[in-house]
Amino acid sequence: MTKKVWTADEIRKDVKDQDVKFLRLMFTDILGVLKNVEVPVSQLEKCLENKMMFDGSSIEGFVRIEESDMYLYPDLLTWIVFPWDTGHGKVGGFICDIYNPDGTPFAGDPRGNLKRSLKVMEDKTSFDAFNLGPEPEFFLFKLEADGSVKPSVDTLNDQGGYFDFAPTDLGENCRRDIVLELENLGFEIEASHHEVAEGQHEIDFKYANVVEACDNIQMFKLVVKTIARKHGLHATFMAKPLYGINGSGMHCNMSLFENGKNVFFDENGDMQLSDTARYFVAGLVKHAKAITAVANPTVNSYKRLVPGYEAPVYIAWSGRNRSVLIRVPEARGMSTRLELRSVDPTANPYLTLSLLLSAGLDGVLNKLEAPAADDRNLFGMSLSEIKADGIETLPSTLKDALIELSKDSVIKDALGDHIYEMYTASKSIEWNQFATSVSQWELDQYIELF
Repeated sequence: MTKKVWTADEIRKDVKDQDVKFLRLMFTDILGVLKNVEVPVSQLEKCLENKMMFDGSSIEGFVRIEESDMYLYPDLLTWIVFPWDTGHGKVGGFICDIYNPDGTPFAGDPRGNLKRSLKVMEDKTSFDAFNLGPEPEFFLFKLEADGSVKPSVDTLNDQGGYFDFAPTDLGENCRRDIVLELENLGFEIEASHHEVAEGQHEIDFKYANVVEACDNIQMFKLVVKTIARKHGLHATFMAKPLYGINGSGMHCNMSLFENGKNVFFDENGDMQLSDTARYFVAGLVKHAKAITAVANPTVNSYKRLVPGYEAPVYIAWSGRNRSVLIRVPEARGMSTRLELRSVDPTANPYLTLSLLLSAGLDGVLNKLEAPAADDRNLFGMSLSEIKADGIETLPSTLKDALIELSKDSVIKDALGDHIYEMYTASKSIEWNQFATSVSQWELDQYIELF
């Protein structure tokens, strides 16, 4: 979003000028779900003084019941007034950091954890900015008469394809309204279009510093879901909602800056990439398997990471090749960036970017050597050819990814002990529930045969 440097006095004036009646204090749990505590505007001063408390024991991955009291510290820079009317007056809001009662940052706060990773970068390097340009995709399904959603090819909102337009793309008006609402909130929208799969859409917004960009992702999801409902549609960021078509990704375009200069760019380097960029690539490659446990956090995520549907499977990188894990888009100079293509939009953005930054810094600080760029279409090669060339693959299940995470000390340290333990405990339960459930596919295959 285009940032205004809000002060407490300016927020007080904005509340009065826009007749704000309620305040949302928003934060993200370890699973990436946006939460909020809503209070009447009479509590504004208490909010601005960081005195708002909530029960942390009720939030996934936070604290035990005997440690429940937590404080919400609003980030004044994130102040917004939602453009839609609730019928009871306007609603304003902040994105908050979570603090312990003793005034120390809470170790289980994903946003705070990303800030911790940035502090490590600042302490160990001369870099002063880590930027992110995300590309979240989503599907639109028609709502049933009772307001429920029943995902199927028949309930997709359209049968359009890549870059199609109305009347084939029936989501165009919905997308347009989403764009307008995002612009009202200060987003700088760069593109809006239909994606490859039927009913699949993408809206791209301008890159920002990584904390702001992750805030934007969370607000983007909220706006998309809210506006879709007004069009009688359900928006889902689920990685693979339907069999046989492409899933949804969230490509992450990353760049490092120092004193206003993009340190990934070297006019005289091979592909005009600096040594720093190559070291960063090497770090991403080294830790790719462990990162997948957080960047692709659901059982369903691994239904997307399969050959044949444009999602990356093989741990390789290239300048142009879209079949690899890490791509270097054509733009150079200030726009030089690395695009990681495996992340899906169910990922907690704060945790995912903590890991990507930490992995890249491991490569930079230890001057790791990146493998040679691979410009071949890896999707067109057999698995035996891939293995013969020594190219490794991403984990194929959530269980495998969690095992890789447990073996990677750099990535575990980037999460911190609290988040690592809570996250892996939650995801292990998710895997075990899936592994022991009986699916309709199994019944269809075996109930009569045996």
